[in-house]
Amino acid sequence: MAFARWDPIRDLLAIQQRLDRFATDPSGWIPPIDVYETADEYVITAEVPGLGRNDVQIQVQDGRVQISGQRRERGEACEQYHRVERGHGTFSRTFELPLPVRTDDVTADLREGVLTVVCPKAKEAGSHRIVVS
Repeated sequence: MAFARWDPIRDLLAIQQRLDRFATDPSGWIPPIDVYETADEYVITAEVPGLGRNDVQIQVQDGRVQISGQRRERGEACEQYHRVERGHGTFSRTFELPLPVRTDDVTADLREGVLTVVCPKAKEAGSHRIVVS
């Protein structure tokens, strides 16, 4: 049986990151997002359970992708909650991409609470030698 070494600093840093996130976002909800790159495209995935297609906006401009939206509070005012852990409110996340993308070909798909944004890379300008005449 192997034992994992406990690192109190790592645990404290994780707590600090969570507290920083709540301090900088008054809504208390920021969807977790992954950004990765393949040979031909950048892919952004966001966990947005409970959001519909009309609750999310995506804008691509000047090498940046902005994903914003709103998760509304569920339930009616007359309900008495005993515990509320799911955040709600507006959010906005912006990511700068290293290379230009073909903005006309960007696609977004929302399935089973996961938003996937695919940004095809723009073809790099080729280089060739110019002969001076």
